[in-house]
Amino acid sequence: MAPNQNGNIVSVNEMKMYFPVTRGLLRRKVADVKAVDGVSFYIKKGETLGLVGESGSGKTTVGRCIMRLYRPTAGRIVFDGKDISKLPESQVRPVRSRMALIFQDPYGSLDPRQSAGSIVGEPLKIFNMAANKQAYKERVEELFRIVGLDPSMMDRVPHEFSGGQRQRIGVARALASKASLIICDEPVSALDVSIQAQIINLLEELQDRIGGLTYLFIAHDLAVVRHISDRIAVMYLGRIVEVTDRKNLYDNPLHPYTRALLSAIPVADPFLEEKRERVILQGEVPSPLSPPSGCNFHPRCPMAIPECKETVPPLLDKGGGHQVACIRV
Repeated sequence: MAPNQNGNIVSVNEMKMYFPVTRGLLRRKVADVKAVDGVSFYIKKGETLGLVGESGSGKTTVGRCIMRLYRPTAGRIVFDGKDISKLPESQVRPVRSRMALIFQDPYGSLDPRQSAGSIVGEPLKIFNMAANKQAYKERVEELFRIVGLDPSMMDRVPHEFSGGQRQRIGVARALASKASLIICDEPVSALDVSIQAQIINLLEELQDRIGGLTYLFIAHDLAVVRHISDRIAVMYLGRIVEVTDRKNLYDNPLHPYTRALLSAIPVADPFLEEKRERVILQGEVPSPLSPPSGCNFHPRCPMAIPECKETVPPLLDKGGGHQVACIRV
C-alpha cells in the first residue's frame, strides 16, 4: 500500500498509552501510569526520525504502540495510509509484516538455542515469504551477506558471536520480511563505541541501498542520534517537547529541556568545553504515575513561571517546521 499523499509512511495523532495500576484481590483499578500522554508526529518515507529523551520518557512505548505490540489507549496511528490503532489482532499480522524491530540487547534478544540462520529466517516462515526450502536458504544467505556476515556462520548459535555480530544478526532478521519501517530501539547502547559506529554505518548503508527504507531511531545518546537522523523529536515524561531537523536542533535548540540535554554532551576541545554554558537541571524526573500539572517539565525548568503550572503547552510550529511545546519560547 502506498504512503499518504503527503509522503508520510507513519502519522501519529494524539496517541496515549496508559497502563492501569490495580490493587486488592479484585484487582481494582486505582490509577494509571501515563507512559505516553498525547504524542503527535510523522515520519516521511525514506527518512530517519530520531526519538530521544531520558530513561522513562516513553520512547520505547511509542515504538511498541506503532508496532501494535501495545494497543494505544487513545489517538490514531496511520501506517501506509491505514489507521492501525484499533485493528483487531487478527488483522494486525499482515501490517506487522511490513514493520520490524531491532532490540537494544544483542545478548538477550536472540534465542540461545536457535542457530543464527534460523533466527534470521524466522520471519520468512512466520509470514510465508519463501516458496520452498531452497528459496529460504538462498534468502537467509543473502541477508547474511547484506549485513556483512559470512553465510558459513549460519549454523552457529548466538554465544559463538561477538556483540556487534549479534546485532548484525538482529538487523538481518529485521530485513527478512522486507519491512518498509524499522524501529530501532536503542540498537547500539549495549555495544562498545567502535562497534556502535559500525552498526550505525551499516544502517545508513542499508537505507541507501534499499529504496524507501524508513527508521524510527530511539536513543538517549544525542551524539549517535545526530549522526543518523534527518529529524529529531525530544520526549520528556510521555510528551514530545521539540521536533526539528538535526542541524536546527543542535544549532538552535529552543526548549529548555533540549538545551539541558545538549549541554551534557562532552566536547573534545577543552577551551570550548570551558566556555560553553552548562544547564544543570534540579531534582528528579517525576513519576508518570502522578505527572505534574500543566507543563510536565515545570518543576525542573529554569525558565518556569506560575502559568507553567496551569497550562499544558501545545506543540507549535515556530517556523521552518521547528515545533516546540513551551509557552516561554
